[in-house]
Amino acid sequence: MAAMDLFGRRWALRILWELRAGPLGARALLARCEGLSSSVLYQRLRELTANGIIASSADGYELTRLGAALIHALQPLNEWAIAWAQAQEQNDRNPAEA
Repeated sequence: MAAMDLFGRRWALRILWELRAGPLGARALLARCEGLSSSVLYQRLRELTANGIIASSADGYELTRLGAALIHALQPLNEWAIAWAQAQEQNDRNPAEA
């Protein structure tokens, strides 16, 4: 349950998702996560670092091996979400077919 508590916190998964391609600094993360406050960002970064999911580096924050494994595990969920969004668009265009 601890993992669900950590990853269920607002912005936690989004921050991890933004780090999937490589390290980013705090400013870059704020720019990519519109609506995220700096105080919440730094709180999530502390939590994710303390739990070994991300690490601070000279280039900013980056995924650890554990964090990269999590992103790998989330990829099927991302693919499902894309298919779901496409289905929703289709239903919006053709409500009689829903």
